[in-house]
Amino acid sequence: MALLEVRNVSKNFGAIRALMDVSFAIGPGEVVGLMGDNGAGKSTMVKLIAGNFPPSDGEVLVNGEVCHFHKPIEARAKGIEVVYQDLAIADNLTAAQNVFLGREITKGVWPFRVLDKQAMIDRSAELFAELKSETRPRDLVRKMSGGQRQAVAIALISHRMPDVFAVCDRIIVLRRGTKVADKVTAMTSPEEITGLITGAILAA
Repeated sequence: MALLEVRNVSKNFGAIRALMDVSFAIGPGEVVGLMGDNGAGKSTMVKLIAGNFPPSDGEVLVNGEVCHFHKPIEARAKGIEVVYQDLAIADNLTAAQNVFLGREITKGVWPFRVLDKQAMIDRSAELFAELKSETRPRDLVRKMSGGQRQAVAIALISHRMPDVFAVCDRIIVLRRGTKVADKVTAMTSPEEITGLITGAILAA
């Protein structure tokens, strides 16, 4: 029996369809990564499971029991808790600095290591090229268009992908409110997951 199951869940906010017919199940002791671009529906799904609001359609089951959460305290009583993390990009930094924020590449011999700015710029340029973005690594984020900012956010995600692959048994990808993949981690790759997030790969 699944510990947590999301069954044919949809969520509408007025005319906005944030989630559309999403289903998945998580077993006891299983670690599942939920990935997607900004606006993919990740936060809506997490908040729905956590009881911030009910689904418009579908249902959430905990240990096989259908649960109707209307506030977080009800979800908490069933053992569901959320730790929120803000992954917003930093406007005052360059695109390259954002991609490697907290994971800077250094060079030299300890304790005399310094930032390897060129290596970070070069790797960022490669990531933006993979995403077919015109974003330039040295440009400040605050001067970028919305599309360029989105490319920076995605490239940050792809750089952290090894962490996801290191800890997750499965990876679920949402795009525009729909589930486009539910992959066993050992049967996929960072490149495939990035392609699913961006839409370069439609489904897997």
